Amino acid sequence: VQLVESGGGLVQAGGSLRLSCAASGSVFSRYITGWFRQAPGKEREFLAAIDRRGESTNYADSVKGRFTISRDNAKNTLYLQMNSLKPEDTAVYYCAADYWSTIDTMGSESESLEVWGQGTRVTVSS
Repeated sequence: VQLVESGGGLVQAGGSLRLSCAASGSVFSRYITGWFRQAPGKEREFLAAIDRRGESTNYADSVKGRFTISRDNAKNTLYLQMNSLKPEDTAVYYCAADYWSTIDTMGSESESLEVWGQGTRVTVSS
């Protein structure tokens, strides 16, 4: 499967953005999928993961209650709705997919995840 993110941009603090991750090349519904981000000078950070059917999710504490992960397998697309954005949310956001991972372990397995998108930049101004 190949992944392409979109939807990043510049937004004021308190605003919202929805990121999309379009999948192609394989059966998207077979993969556990998630979102990560990397801010300048910082390590890559797990944000959220969602199971194959889109029924179960897992979030990092830093985004719980503000971000929502979802997927539409009919459209082969993963989403990240981001609300109440803060300047510290500024980063490059990546989607990832893995056949063998779980929503509970994806965050700790980032070095071995099978597929990554190229990233989309989000900048939150104060």
